Amino acid sequence: MAAVIIAVLGSTSINAQTNSAPEGGASAGTSPSEKLLNYRFVVTLGEFAVVSSINGSLSGSANTSERNIDFDKRFGTDVDQTRWRAEALWRITPTQHLRFSYFNHDVQRTRTLDQDLVWGNYTLLAGAQVTAETKFQVYELDYEFAFLRRPNYQIVAVAGIHFDDLTLKLSGNASLVIDTPMGPVEQPPAFANESNSVPAPLPVLGLRAEWAVLPRIYLEAAGQVFAISFEGINGNWSDLRAGATWMFSDHFGIGVGYNRFAAHADLSKLSFTGRLNFGYQGLLIYVKGGF
Repeated sequence: MAAVIIAVLGSTSINAQTNSAPEGGASAGTSPSEKLLNYRFVVTLGEFAVVSSINGSLSGSANTSERNIDFDKRFGTDVDQTRWRAEALWRITPTQHLRFSYFNHDVQRTRTLDQDLVWGNYTLLAGAQVTAETKFQVYELDYEFAFLRRPNYQIVAVAGIHFDDLTLKLSGNASLVIDTPMGPVEQPPAFANESNSVPAPLPVLGLRAEWAVLPRIYLEAAGQVFAISFEGINGNWSDLRAGATWMFSDHFGIGVGYNRFAAHADLSKLSFTGRLNFGYQGLLIYVKGGF
């Protein structure tokens, strides 16, 4: 929808006279926001106020109940956190770009359980203090092609890889059930530390739209939606972003944006077998520079 709106509004602009800027970068006669559409290198660094959402179940060799754990409700891992996010764009040509982004989020909380909690082959015991840690890193590398490009707006097709490395860790007093030839056997309670990770390379297909709406105001919106069934991963995910930047100089601007990422997966891998729902969303305040 953002791409269509920008195309319609941009087509009425009196500035839409030429198809692209010179190969070497922004034209000297364009506004600061239009120059941002043409700089060969654009770097964004921001502070992300994150709210996460993680819940899932882990299958055990001796326990097939797969009880779902809502980490947010149990341990408060959905608490607001401030994290850095970085992004870099390289315009190889006016219509062909490479974009890389990175985001890291780590939350650790300790709670006293009011009832037993099953996680794989472990049963974390009621009354025990249990520490939950959720950690995920997000890397994304995209190839972009600007199939519709004007001096004050462009619409870009995106294809690439969105790599999510999610780790869930529970530590506390627990009993362990193991399989034996005589059947499942429960071990005496002891301190346990169970960590499971899910490295998930996800394909990226989407659209991104940019619009120099005013001489110093630049708008951007992007959307990616995908479903996958590959090598033990079955699921779907979505990534939606929007932002506005005020260019206070020809090369630098300050902006505010919003990002929402959500994924659902049924996993059958050595490091994690079960169901998982995870995501993050929040407000991003950033500085953008073009050269």
